[in-house]
Amino acid sequence: MNEKYIPLYRKYRPQTLEEVVGQEHIKKALANAIALNKISHAYLFTGPRGTGKTSTARIFAKSLNCKEGPTIHPCGKCENCIDITNSTPMDVIEIDAASNRKVEDAQNILEKVMYAPVNSRYKIYIIDEVHMLSTTAFNALLKTLEEPPKNVIFILATTEVHKVLDTIKSRCQRYDFKRITTSDIVAHLRMISDKEGINITDDALMTIAKNSAGGMRDSIALLDQLSVLDGEQAITTDDINNLLGRLSFDVLNELTNAIINSAPNDGITILEKIYNSGNEPAQILTNLLDYLKNLLIVKTCQKDIVLELTQLNDVQLNALSKQAEKLETHQIVSLIEKCSEYIKELKTTNNPRLWLEVAVIDMANLTENTTLQELQNRISRLEGGAIEPPRQYHSATAPVLKPEPPAAKPDIPKTQEVSTPTSKPVAPEPVQEKVEAPKQTVEEFSPVPMSKPVSSGDISVLWGQLLENIQNIPTRALLKQWANPIEISPNGVTLTLKSEVLLKQFVEGSKKQTLQNAVDTMFNQQNTHVVVRLPQASDVKVDAAPPKSSPAVPPPVKKAEEISEEEVETAKDEIKEVKLKPKNTVDSLLYSDTVNMVMELFDGKIIE
Repeated sequence: MNEKYIPLYRKYRPQTLEEVVGQEHIKKALANAIALNKISHAYLFTGPRGTGKTSTARIFAKSLNCKEGPTIHPCGKCENCIDITNSTPMDVIEIDAASNRKVEDAQNILEKVMYAPVNSRYKIYIIDEVHMLSTTAFNALLKTLEEPPKNVIFILATTEVHKVLDTIKSRCQRYDFKRITTSDIVAHLRMISDKEGINITDDALMTIAKNSAGGMRDSIALLDQLSVLDGEQAITTDDINNLLGRLSFDVLNELTNAIINSAPNDGITILEKIYNSGNEPAQILTNLLDYLKNLLIVKTCQKDIVLELTQLNDVQLNALSKQAEKLETHQIVSLIEKCSEYIKELKTTNNPRLWLEVAVIDMANLTENTTLQELQNRISRLEGGAIEPPRQYHSATAPVLKPEPPAAKPDIPKTQEVSTPTSKPVAPEPVQEKVEAPKQTVEEFSPVPMSKPVSSGDISVLWGQLLENIQNIPTRALLKQWANPIEISPNGVTLTLKSEVLLKQFVEGSKKQTLQNAVDTMFNQQNTHVVVRLPQASDVKVDAAPPKSSPAVPPPVKKAEEISEEEVETAKDEIKEVKLKPKNTVDSLLYSDTVNMVMELFDGKIIE
């Protein structure tokens, strides 16, 4: 009873390189360095917590200072080995940089470095959490770390290597410790359990290993905590979940079923039981997020790697597979995104339970009517011309399609509209003698109809529409002033320009893509054939027809009242300069964007 209890993570701390779990690449490198007598003056051990950095540093020091060494297998019985095991050596100095981070502490180390080792072959400094040293302390160690006295070795250990100065890292041999695999942790925990007589199931050991995030020390500490529950019955996963405040797989499976079945009432009922059992809202959503992650893995990954990624048993994987059959991948991803958003919300709210309930209700309604098949059916109905009653548009700029009355006059063709992405109505087709337009019904329309060929008499209408589709106001003003349409149809667009300089800009210059985008947008297609050339004698002059209904206000790009007086005055000055130049010079055709914008807004022209 008087004997002091030793925690398991200290009792089963490795004493030789062979006892270090995992890290095979590091054990081999250090063993070869000792065997070949290639001992460096400085080492940097980095990696996650509990992966064996400090333990390996002690073992390495023991191997170098053993009376029978340097050796890969220290005896563990000599004075140096016993002192290092008991953490009381004279020549192996362990320093916690978190509490000794000042420059004065570094100078204290440098003062003692000059002294030779007392009982050992090497004087070894193990500086744990070295990233906590201040910049001045690092700089004080630089020179000594690069060229230390004979028989002095530095071993630096850190979990955040990015905080260590590059000048320090360049003077050390770096060894990166990896996270220990779940299978290695489970095997080591089973060995300890058998030696200590702890009655625990394999599933419980797997849960411990998964909860430790690849750290052996955390796993052994949790096993030590669970050992007090040992009794006639074996320790199970439920015992671990109760101890850690985690939700069991069955509870999470039941809650997820309520979400998948779009049953928020059932979800709230299950949530009430979970909350009353003592689980915190953030912990509940975190466990649910991990469950949904496993569900996504089961849905998308091959069976041979699912077990390795999820670390679940066959019964649990079968339950996840049944749920995955009811969902599609994008639905699971949406649930994960929603769960992550509400976890962030819980960190800033004063009423976490409220947001927990909102999260479950929101996720339960998320999967309703969102299957890919339902979306495909809706798209098919829309493409077929059906107009859903709830989705009606009453905007002044978007005409509502209605069936034509049966008693329409036969000699007057029905209005033909060309739909564009800007949803602006097009002027009606002019009446031609002895030509009847084909009758149309509402079934011929779809949300994004393809434009139909328009007769040549409508080229002025289409020309005005094409100008409206050009987003850049100066470019629109240039085309309106200098261009003339020859052909405008889905099969191709042909324009003429009076100036070779302007022609070059629209053929291979910066304005080519702007015109191409406007034409493609107008006909709702890609890579429409566009030709811009010089005018010919046979070309007919076409003026753009005004739109069917003029907007009440100018385009939102830049309103007239937003133009400063200085810009207007600048435009006037430039126009005056243009008037003074010869009429046929190239410069008279190239006005600034400000001049073009003012002409477009006020529907003006340059009179020379």
